[in-house]
Formats: sequence, structure tokens, C-alpha cells
Amino acid sequence: MEKKEKCPRYKLNLENCPCTYPSCPRRGICCECLRYHRSRGELPACYFTEEEERTYNRSIEFYFQRRFKQK
Repeated sequence: MEKKEKCPRYKLNLENCPCTYPSCPRRGICCECLRYHRSRGELPACYFTEEEERTYNRSIEFYFQRRFKQK
């Protein structure tokens, strides 16, 4: 049985997943996605706007730059 078949919320997660990376093996498996990005010092796509997500820059620094712009 594949991981996505074991995840009880897979179909619902997949419907709401904003990730645009076409071959992502973690799409719809949020716990795997979080674990992967945290291990790389990143945040998953669901933390970013659609425009930001398309840059594939998942760094925490990028997230804070976009949210807390200095005036």
C-alpha cells in the first residue's frame, strides 16, 4: 500500500494543495510535505500566496521578507 493510500485525508488534502510542482511525491500528504520542507529549513507551498509559490522559493527568509516588509 502506498503512502497516499494510507493517508485518510489524502483526497481532501489533494483538492486543497496549492503546490504547483508537477512531480511532487508528497502532494496531498501534508505530514510528509511538512517533514520534507522542515528538514531543508523551508516552508511548504501552503504558507505562500499563489504568486509566491510559483517562484519555488520556500525559504523561511523569503516568507518573512514578503510578510513583514520594512516601511
